[in-house]
Amino acid sequence: MKKRDDWNGSTEWVGRVKAVALTVVALVATSGCGTPPDDPEAELRAWVAAMESAAEQEDRGAFIRQVADAYTDARGNSRSDIDKLLRLYFLRTDRISLLTSIDTVSVFGGTAAEVVLTAGMAGATDSVLGFSADAYRFELELERQGDDGDYRDWKLLSARWGEMGESLR
Repeated sequence: MKKRDDWNGSTEWVGRVKAVALTVVALVATSGCGTPPDDPEAELRAWVAAMESAAEQEDRGAFIRQVADAYTDARGNSRSDIDKLLRLYFLRTDRISLLTSIDTVSVFGGTAAEVVLTAGMAGATDSVLGFSADAYRFELELERQGDDGDYRDWKLLSARWGEMGESLR
């Protein structure tokens, strides 16, 4: 007579445990694939972190891929103008260090967002002192242009910025 609590001999129980484990692994592995994200604010924070990393690594390509083709700002810059500004800054600066602080993240309808942040920027240059440092405030307008469920879906549409204490343009 077989006991009900005899787990060692029960291949049915082992099969059920394997099926449940495989289901859990499959759900975890596919979570977020092709589905709308649950937390656009977290994606936007990841977007800022990725842009900070791209700037510090002077990876202009990674940075500019996150700028929308339709980018425009109050200064009259287009996407290609931003690319040129980054190229010039990266050429003039040997090493860049950023310290960003996100002040606010506002998401509108899951497809539009505004991120306000403060960035301390320091770079090693060939100037008299050997470095330059500034603090800027940025207001960024972003739009979700994909549905992969990660930060790369967000593209920068427009930005205003200025040195701390000055008006944003």
